[in-house]
Amino acid sequence: MTETNTPVYVRACALSELPAEGVIGVEVAGEPVAVARAEGEIYAMRDVCSHAEVPLSEGEIYDHTVECWLHGSCFDLRTGQPTGLPATEPVPVYPVKIEGDDVYVALTMNKES
Repeated sequence: MTETNTPVYVRACALSELPAEGVIGVEVAGEPVAVARAEGEIYAMRDVCSHAEVPLSEGEIYDHTVECWLHGSCFDLRTGQPTGLPATEPVPVYPVKIEGDDVYVALTMNKES
């Protein structure tokens, strides 16, 4: 039998809480999560800069990028990869689903066999 991983989604926030282009910080299952809207799409990533350990949700959104407010490190919202120094390490990104006005984020996976 083959094992598959299925996301375990937890409600993060209301879609109506997100700015038209921007990011908010929330806590999901005890983890800091930045939920962002960019160009009509919703993204979620760990809300901690890999360079300076400050909240990315306090940064600015442009294109599909969040810019850390402290030193200007930039991260791709789709992949978590740094796109601008001084950060060199990615931040985790999380699957997102929308149900009605609710944004759900999956931090963990269930193993099914």
